[in-house]
Amino acid sequence: MSLKKVFQRKETKYLLNQTQFFSFFEALQAHMSVDQYGLHTIRSLYYDTADYRFIRHSMDKPIYKEKFRVRSYGTPRPDSVIFLEIKKKIKGIVYKRRLPISYEAYLFWQHTGALPENIYQSQIGQEIAWLFFKHPDLSPKVLISYDRFSLFSQSEEDFRVTFDQNIRYQYRKLNLDAARGAFVAPELDVLMEVKAMGAYPLWFVGLLTKYHIQKGSFSKYAQTYQRHLYKEELFHVI
Repeated sequence: MSLKKVFQRKETKYLLNQTQFFSFFEALQAHMSVDQYGLHTIRSLYYDTADYRFIRHSMDKPIYKEKFRVRSYGTPRPDSVIFLEIKKKIKGIVYKRRLPISYEAYLFWQHTGALPENIYQSQIGQEIAWLFFKHPDLSPKVLISYDRFSLFSQSEEDFRVTFDQNIRYQYRKLNLDAARGAFVAPELDVLMEVKAMGAYPLWFVGLLTKYHIQKGSFSKYAQTYQRHLYKEELFHVI
């Protein structure tokens, strides 16, 4: 779990089957290392407006889009650090800004409706407060969780590769400590994301070619909305 608060990078996704994953993951470790957390679980509560304005806009492929989520690494305890995150994408570049708070402070916010008092003490916190001022109906819509390996390179500091498996969702109990729920896309084995600002290292391009790995398209929240939440919307409207 990185405590870094601001990220700027391009993110490219690849869909792998289990055979590709095992071979590619092993070959990758000749050049990169699994971070200190090993295989760990990420839980994200995605917020949206009552009419799902954020995800509908995102699915239209605009030049600019944003989303807000609350993220924990593992199942949080009251004293655990979690993150309030604003993620923006502008012309293909991802900007992620996040504010660490205790899970206890987050639960108090959810119970009272009042943002944590210290949120106004930082630029990122003020951006989050302004987002909720602009969209007063923002609320949790779905919990998405998955198991992740994250690899880094000692020689290319801005180059990271992550592998996500067991991507699950649930919208009944919208807490970070809730049960993980059902698979978002049962046919998907592994989602690989490459996070980089510049060109890929040549050795990495060679591995992509060797193991026949091609770019794919898979947004966890968008897929969950299209496959599951949209159907639930229609059911309630009918």
